[in-house]
Amino acid sequence: MSVQQTIEQKIQLEFQPHFFSVENESHLHSSGRGEESHFKCVIVSNIFEGMRKVQRHQCVYQLLADELNSGVHALALHLFTVEEWRELSEKIPTSTKCAGVGH
Repeated sequence: MSVQQTIEQKIQLEFQPHFFSVENESHLHSSGRGEESHFKCVIVSNIFEGMRKVQRHQCVYQLLADELNSGVHALALHLFTVEEWRELSEKIPTSTKCAGVGH
């Protein structure tokens, strides 16, 4: 199972999301294509109700601790309640440009 598949499976089981997306963005960084080191995760779950952003991030970091300790270098996390997601018109945030690309 790929790292991305493992991340997706863990998110599905832990957060029972209304919507989620896991995108391998390693090719946008110095890692190159075929690597699994940088991911953008959008998770929409009512489990985040009443949680501050920091708490939401801590939950995901804890869930993915094994992956972060064994090759995943970065997670771009976009974590929303269903209501917050609807306010964003259900659009996945764009990724920031990595200064390390091509270096």
